[in-house]
Amino acid sequence: MIIKTKTRISLIICILGIITTCFGTSVSEKSFELTSPNGKLKVLIRVGKNIKYSLIFSDKLLLENNELKLVLKDKVLGEAPIIKSQKMGEFNEVLTPVVPLKFSKITDHYNNLYLEFEKDFGVEFRTYDDGFAYRFITKIPGEIEIIDECFSVNFPDEYKLHLQQTPSFKTNYEYPYTHLGSSKFDEENKMSTLPVLVETKNKYKILISESNLFDYPAMFIRGKNTNGVQSIFPKNPIEFEPNNDRSLKIIKEADYIAKTDGNRNFPWRYFMVSENDGDLLENTLTYQLAPKSKIKDPSWIKPGQVSWEWWNGASAYNVDFVSGYNEETYKYYIDFASEFGISYIIMDEGWAKSTTNPYTPNPDIDLFELIKYGKERNVDIVLWLPWLTVENNFELFKTFKEWGIAGIKIDFMDRSDQWMVNFYERVAKEAAKHKLFIDFHGAFKPAGLERAYPNILTYEGVLGMEQMSRATPDNSIYLPFMRNAVGSMDYTPGAMLSMQPEIYHSKRPNSAGIGTRAYQMALFVIFESGLQMLADSPSNYYRERECTEYITNVPVTWDETLSLDSKLGEYVIIAKRKGEDWYIGAMTNNNESSRLIEVSLDFLYGEDTYEMEYFEDGVNAAKQAMDYRHSKKVVKKTDKLNIKMVRNGGFAGVLKKIH
Repeated sequence: MIIKTKTRISLIICILGIITTCFGTSVSEKSFELTSPNGKLKVLIRVGKNIKYSLIFSDKLLLENNELKLVLKDKVLGEAPIIKSQKMGEFNEVLTPVVPLKFSKITDHYNNLYLEFEKDFGVEFRTYDDGFAYRFITKIPGEIEIIDECFSVNFPDEYKLHLQQTPSFKTNYEYPYTHLGSSKFDEENKMSTLPVLVETKNKYKILISESNLFDYPAMFIRGKNTNGVQSIFPKNPIEFEPNNDRSLKIIKEADYIAKTDGNRNFPWRYFMVSENDGDLLENTLTYQLAPKSKIKDPSWIKPGQVSWEWWNGASAYNVDFVSGYNEETYKYYIDFASEFGISYIIMDEGWAKSTTNPYTPNPDIDLFELIKYGKERNVDIVLWLPWLTVENNFELFKTFKEWGIAGIKIDFMDRSDQWMVNFYERVAKEAAKHKLFIDFHGAFKPAGLERAYPNILTYEGVLGMEQMSRATPDNSIYLPFMRNAVGSMDYTPGAMLSMQPEIYHSKRPNSAGIGTRAYQMALFVIFESGLQMLADSPSNYYRERECTEYITNVPVTWDETLSLDSKLGEYVIIAKRKGEDWYIGAMTNNNESSRLIEVSLDFLYGEDTYEMEYFEDGVNAAKQAMDYRHSKKVVKKTDKLNIKMVRNGGFAGVLKKIH
């Protein structure tokens, strides 16, 4: 049910002729105050020579006099704007995600203000209890060219910025986070991808990202020389030349960032505001601001875990066949997946005779026999392809469906200009038509397409474990607060060889992860992905059976998510519910000493008792990261849980109700 009212919204109009000014503005300006449903968040919007807004939370000014405008080829929307009308309302609706990564039910409660201007455009503002968003809406006949969009944010004090900086728009989104004072992030610095996390002087956090990204380039952020940030966008490419088997070289760009329909809604720019660091882990604004599913019957979409052969080099040992990218090895992976209830295996690069021909398998593989073999064991196959091969063979979706393939892992897009953003949508639409799911690897972050097409189960866009030594806990500890806070993330966890960083060495087939064994297991609870990888070799999982039995029983979709105790850059402790069962995951950074953190189990229901099975760092895990302790005990909601983690350590547990 949607409720529309005029309650809880204050509309303040500073009319020409009033002697005093409003928010320091001239008498010709009009000002509006839009509050969140609970009244804690306020946005002060000022319309005069331009459109500006300030953000206040709990009576503290967080952002000041931020400007927005849209630069078209023949006019600037937001410059000398003239208001034609305004419309206000309160909306309250319960959303039910097809792929519930955090919650099976999401309350979408916000206040809304729409300002309609002359020049056939408007700006829509929304305030939530935990954030604020705005977007442009145009009603211009025909096609328009967008030269630029101004997203300009000013900080009233020195803040700390957490960024994923990149030297160019051609990026795999796999750079480590950098942490800069806001005045140090100037125009000379490398720009940043989204999301950006802002840490205010009074320790509020502001997560900046976007949603409803369609037929438009992704936004990047760069510094200003005035203690703030501003938008920068890739130009639309219009001419290409061959480069290699997985990309094209852009040889000419347009002078616009987008050529698009003039009658449309533009992407949402949003600010999620948190008083507590853990609130970031529960953020769902990307989903809430995205369009509804375009798939009428999504019942065929099946999130799940997947066994992956690339990270470990398709290796196997203690077997009676020569391992590699061959039929025997893939049957071994299928048998492993079947035994542990894993839904899928991925056949990554090497399954096809060449990377450019998606119709001819590797001659060492009878693909159709493997498809049949898997289906007999309730295991489906996912095939990897470079995006360029997909673009050149769009009929492959129909073919793969006829073969019996469940989904496609598409790689190396490494761009987010308008052309490439549209490629994502074309792929999602065509895949849905043939009931195939998609894993976008070499991809940008989620920005709303995955709600419109929930057959997109995951995106990479992260410095994940396939980067070996670069995937450190010191960097990964930021992922739940930033990258995973905006949507599904293909980090590829599951290492059974665990090492502390000072002695780390990893090379396929003996690939290893930095961090303790308990840390690695906790990632399956903490990190969200509709297609969750098990990156290691089945041989290692068989060897570590009790750990494997735990991680393969961790769900990939959830009914409820609660941050128990989390501190940005230091540790995460989270609880997630699936039905009656609760899972707890904890991870920490490379802190000098162990952490001992007490958390309450008061989130458990009523007087019920639970059996808790858990894995924690062993007494020697700070030196020998393979060391862990596996235990069980009975708990109830009045109990406290002491979680001890060594450096780069973790904790993973499951609580099942005793009937």
